[in-house]
Amino acid sequence: MTSTDGRQKWLTVAEELAATLRVDAAERDRRGAEPVAEVASLRRSGLLAIADWATQQAVTRVVGAADANVGHLLGYHYLQVWRRGLFGDGDVGPTGADVFWAGVSNPLDAALELRPVDGGFEVTGRKTFATGASVADRLVVSATRTDNADKVTFTLDAKADGITYRGDWDNIGQRLTASGGVVFDRVHVPADQVLGAHDETSPRQSLAGLGFQLVLAQLYVAMAEGALAEASRYTRTTTRPWFLSGVDAATADPYILGAYGELVSETRAAGLLADHASERLDRASARGADLTGDERAETAAAISSAKVVATRVANETTSRVFELCGARATAAGYAFDRFWRNARTLTLHDPVAYKAREVGAYFLTGEHAPYTGYS
Repeated sequence: MTSTDGRQKWLTVAEELAATLRVDAAERDRRGAEPVAEVASLRRSGLLAIADWATQQAVTRVVGAADANVGHLLGYHYLQVWRRGLFGDGDVGPTGADVFWAGVSNPLDAALELRPVDGGFEVTGRKTFATGASVADRLVVSATRTDNADKVTFTLDAKADGITYRGDWDNIGQRLTASGGVVFDRVHVPADQVLGAHDETSPRQSLAGLGFQLVLAQLYVAMAEGALAEASRYTRTTTRPWFLSGVDAATADPYILGAYGELVSETRAAGLLADHASERLDRASARGADLTGDERAETAAAISSAKVVATRVANETTSRVFELCGARATAAGYAFDRFWRNARTLTLHDPVAYKAREVGAYFLTGEHAPYTGYS
């Protein structure tokens, strides 16, 4: 638990980093380079070492609003550090301000094979997506054993011999997240770096999938917050009132005021839902092995509810801000489109319709969401 003063200290650090990121966010988005400098800035800030759950969530939102790419990397770093503790066995690896963690575990991607050898295992195979892996220090990886088909999670040095990063992420959004493919060619996995085998019936271990969903919901809110912040600055300083409005400034136009009011209200509501879901997951995680299936189901419904709302809010807000800024705001130099591109890309991570279906089923019949990498 972090004190109020401690949390405020980290929020101040996050806001300072966010101010720096905001200055050249548009230019860095255009370049779409590997986020080496961005991860270095996270290391220098000390934010990677935050251990308090609620502070992590708040900091991710602050950084994500300034640059959704860096918020994505930071949120996934916290997720991987937390995820290791769901097993309780093996060497979880180093943590601290200088250690950036990423993961290689896309559930629906081609499986990695883990072959037993003297002293541990060898992992071979390819994953198409692995956000942040190519710029990470350490990895959390999941693979399937060749001898008994168990799904096993382990940690690795991100620069270990036999790992190749393809650098092939070329999507319209989240261009600086290093989300390209990774290839493992007989990479040695020491026995003491194996965290454990996945128990498909364990409510506690199944929280990993919910953790990913929560981070995404928080990032969607951050994208909406960032778009609103950037658009509001433009509206105050640059947007001209429509000649039929009868007002001297865009900030006095009742239609603009009303639209901002709707978007701000919806974004704040989505943020409160995401924070509520975060609290539920924190409590569920703290229950450890005593977590029940009913408690897990209630947590899943809270997170899915947040994601359903945050998805809609992110896509709507990042699109509608153009209407509040005016035609000149579409100039490439402003790069307002990056907010929409980022939201549109990341909200397709997995179909939100299935999250709505899970919430509806839990509400009407008490049906529990299945234990999957996405729910």
